[in-house]
Amino acid sequence: MKFQHGWAALPITLFILTALSTTFFGAGPWYAAAILLILGAHEFGHYFACRWHDVDCTLPYFLPAPILLTGTLGAVIKIREPFPSRAALFDIGVAGPIAGFVTLLPFLVAGILLSDVASIPNDPGTLILGEPLLFKALARFVHGPLPEGADIMIHPMGFAAWFGMLATALNLLPFGQLDGGHIAYAVFGRRATAMSVATLGIVMALAFAATSWIAMAVMLSAMAWFTGFRHPAPWDDVTPLSRGRLLVAALAVLIFIGCFTPVPITITW
Repeated sequence: MKFQHGWAALPITLFILTALSTTFFGAGPWYAAAILLILGAHEFGHYFACRWHDVDCTLPYFLPAPILLTGTLGAVIKIREPFPSRAALFDIGVAGPIAGFVTLLPFLVAGILLSDVASIPNDPGTLILGEPLLFKALARFVHGPLPEGADIMIHPMGFAAWFGMLATALNLLPFGQLDGGHIAYAVFGRRATAMSVATLGIVMALAFAATSWIAMAVMLSAMAWFTGFRHPAPWDDVTPLSRGRLLVAALAVLIFIGCFTPVPITITW
């Protein structure tokens, strides 16, 4: 039988450390509770999809980090054997973003409802968050058109949802072995390699336009250097996806569009 995880000390320890780091380095306990649920839902979406397809994987590893506002680098699981089929590859890749997205929605709504509208400060070092399309739509519905020089001062739960949307959009990039890379290969096969190359080019171009993309450009470049652009083929690389899975792939594209922002973070000087 698979999934003999043995002693789960490391995942539990990392979760506790991430709970502490998101509380004390992040935006507070409301943020910490929300982001742990969002990241946990994402990774357990992958985990239970692996269980469904009998693919060996680890428990989720949360990643604590002494980074102001976020307190974490996210969470990951490690898949320890090849994917048996394109269908399994697709299900495992798409389950995380969908589970995380569904979980962040109530925090997004509550966070926007609890947020205040105030004048944008002119102080140097002010952090301005880019607004994904979904955020823009809900904020306009709740607060209406904003006055000139005003913006939403986001509640910590809303910030957790924003961070969750950013993580979802980045994971859905059709690159390598990101979630989006799994989905792209399951749908397009070896043509996904060209999509990975194009994605890296676009991210590097974005890094020249917005410094908040530099870290992602470096990470994707490192992934391309160490693992290449080509996604490992599943054992069954012939059987195409069902029509239902293709519809879910279209849903994943819509989630990506709703969560994506071209300039995630701006700091005024």
